[in-house]
Amino acid sequence: MDPVLQPTEIDRRGLDTEALKRSFLERLVYSVGKDPETAKDHDWFEAVALAVRDRLVDDWMNTTRGYYKRDQKRVYYLSVEFLIGRLLTDSMTSIGILDNSRQALRDLGADPDRVFDVEPDQALGNGGLGRLAACYLNSMASLGIAGYGYGIRYEFGMFKQRIDDGWQVEVPEDWLQFGNPWEFERPEVAYPIAFFGRVDDGEAGAPGRWVETQTVLAVAYDTPVAGWGGRNVNTLRLWTAKPTNAFGLADFNRGDYMGAVAETVLSENLSRVLYPDDATEIGQELRLRQEYFFTSASLQDILRRYRQHHGDFDSLPDKVAIQLNDTHPAIAVPELMRLLVDQHGLDWDHAWRLTSNTIAYTNHTLMPEALETWPVDLLGRVLPRHLQIIYQINARFLAASATDEADPEHLSAISLVDEDGERRVRMGNLAFLGSFRVNGVSALHTELMKETVFADLHRRFPDRITNVTNGITPRRWLNDCNPALAGLVSARIGDGWIGDLEQIAGLAPLADDAGFRDAFAAAKQHNKERLAAHVAAVMGLTLDPHALFDVQIKRIHEYKRQLLNLLQTVAAYNAIRERPDAGWQPRVKILAGKSASAYAMAKLIIKLANDIARTVNADPAVGDLLKVAYLPNYNVTLAERIIPAADLSEQISTAGMEASGTGNMKFALNGALTIGTLDGANIEMRDRVGADNIFIFGLTADEVAARRASGDFDPRAAVEGEPRLKQALDMIASGAFS
Repeated sequence: MDPVLQPTEIDRRGLDTEALKRSFLERLVYSVGKDPETAKDHDWFEAVALAVRDRLVDDWMNTTRGYYKRDQKRVYYLSVEFLIGRLLTDSMTSIGILDNSRQALRDLGADPDRVFDVEPDQALGNGGLGRLAACYLNSMASLGIAGYGYGIRYEFGMFKQRIDDGWQVEVPEDWLQFGNPWEFERPEVAYPIAFFGRVDDGEAGAPGRWVETQTVLAVAYDTPVAGWGGRNVNTLRLWTAKPTNAFGLADFNRGDYMGAVAETVLSENLSRVLYPDDATEIGQELRLRQEYFFTSASLQDILRRYRQHHGDFDSLPDKVAIQLNDTHPAIAVPELMRLLVDQHGLDWDHAWRLTSNTIAYTNHTLMPEALETWPVDLLGRVLPRHLQIIYQINARFLAASATDEADPEHLSAISLVDEDGERRVRMGNLAFLGSFRVNGVSALHTELMKETVFADLHRRFPDRITNVTNGITPRRWLNDCNPALAGLVSARIGDGWIGDLEQIAGLAPLADDAGFRDAFAAAKQHNKERLAAHVAAVMGLTLDPHALFDVQIKRIHEYKRQLLNLLQTVAAYNAIRERPDAGWQPRVKILAGKSASAYAMAKLIIKLANDIARTVNADPAVGDLLKVAYLPNYNVTLAERIIPAADLSEQISTAGMEASGTGNMKFALNGALTIGTLDGANIEMRDRVGADNIFIFGLTADEVAARRASGDFDPRAAVEGEPRLKQALDMIASGAFS
């Protein structure tokens, strides 16, 4: 073996090419157990990931020690999704070793691009909610905020989307098939999570005895999350479910082999899949149990960490902030009350003051049907003590509210329990009432939240709702995914923008610089050619990289109006066929996104998109003037390919329904022109970048202001269609694309 390939004593923290080369080799031989002469791409990936992880650990431990030493306030971010994508190149970039790592791999005879491409996306999320959670983790680490993420370590996560004959087919996303080199299992960090049973006592705010329960264990897995520059490394802690009794030996000896492992199967189902189909009652129960499982484990862990350094709970709101990412972890309100009252012996009023001054809630939707509610019967069966606590919170709140000349309709609207029809617990109201702050995610969304879903609660607590406009990390969404453009920007204004995006304003004087514009166009063309090559490899579809790339990528939903985009596509198709020599700008329509497994209408939209694509792409009368591509299995890595190549960004959700739309920000950061409704982040972006750079469909800002002033504002207002859209709709209805 060549002397340079001999693993020797390694400086694990070395960042130069030679130190990285030796470290990669040591990990390959002694951790992966492979000879470099026969190692495959996956072997090299495992070795490189472990070597990069080594370089995070020292800073990770130093960061944690510093938080403890300073008794720094902790921010705990509870989210059912963390759409973090791939970590290898992201971590390399954060600690400044990407170029050196590439060279080290080349020196060792490995192809760095092929090695990097081995890494699967961690299947821990679906859309903007999970991507926001991932960006917050990165940002908190970059800013030195003591931030922790808490979620579920899904075995399969969100399904892998396959397209068969135009239809979405869900198959397991087995992202853990070959293990996860980034995580550290913490078997000593395990908490009992109880379900079912019954409650003795516990009336009138007194401690309750929750007995005869079924219990599973929540076991922690930690992933280090590096901030920009690698100075601070925070933690993402994910929970996996384990049985308290893994194997029934007596059942096995009786020949009941399935019964011997039944408890294991039922327990581990809790961390098996993200968003199990809730079309059935058993599916609804599993979702509720999942949400409580990770919320309870996280709160127990938070209180344990707090009590290591504090004798009582009086300082809890000063040292702990618990952020609920949507209503999925809203059960945290009664669970924190249960832990403080039942397990730690606090009186009710003291516990409520601590709870309601520690928890905060991020709302992501204005659609009442999207705010979780749970049937009282289901909640009472699965979590009887929590239903009892919710009733107690509600009774005290309504009693206090009834003294203020409140009308019955107002009391009904603010109640935690919806009594109209099947009695259901309103998790949005519960999260609102149990939080000291409730934030929207864009200025328009926050104002509409005050006027719609939480109007009555806002009357009661006029200072509780605040706005925190969503953001994105420029590290991943420009520097990492678009090196051609990032290099151009850094060459002109320096690389300080990577850690401080406000510095991007330094590009403004270059808008009239012909040389800069030409270089920008060249970077865009490079990205389009890269995406066209990917589409050809994956779908066998040839795209003209000189065409206009018109992109809509996001979760498939009626309010996001992929259907409107398809109508416009058919209208354009008809127009081209009628006048093929009219000097059309060639255009490629690119769509991607997953439908919820039980969402029949969204699945029909996917089917329609693929049927339209099949017809348009095969029509010689249209040729390269129009192509349609529905890219399967949308995830972070695919978004990193598509967004840098986009010329147009379709943000056409029904006005007032898209709370934020961080995809819009990613497209804008990569130089795409936005077509969109007057919605959330679109308004704020238009105000920032100027009206000439964003087209607004539907209502104008003046029209919204006038209608709101007159009380005639419908946030669901749709755009007015042109005659060709009516023609397109008639064609679709006639089955022309089936």
